Amino acid sequence: MEHSSPSLADQEAAVVKALAALAQPQRLRAFRALVVAGPQGLTPGAMAEQLGISPSTLSFHLKELLNSCLISSEARGRHLIYRASFPHMTALLAYLTQHCCQGAVGATQRAASCEAC
Repeated sequence: MEHSSPSLADQEAAVVKALAALAQPQRLRAFRALVVAGPQGLTPGAMAEQLGISPSTLSFHLKELLNSCLISSEARGRHLIYRASFPHMTALLAYLTQHCCQGAVGATQRAASCEAC
């Protein structure tokens, strides 16, 4: 069976879900903390302390980020380790900049480095 690329509607639905997940200040802060942490990730306890929010509030926000595929979790002993999903983050950014500057060669890289189109 051939693997086909997601339809435009599926891509748009995934992008909307990811952007909706990030459209809340505490979730955005949690996601950014995981991006900064890199591949080693963070435990919920470390994240809650770093962000100054309660573990129950953080748990709610992590669930939303997991549901949007922007983060992943892994059980390590008695702890969970959360990590940013860099492939999904990159795909989101690629979708948003796909036709940047009317598709000019190199425009996406210039836009990513804050140069005007």
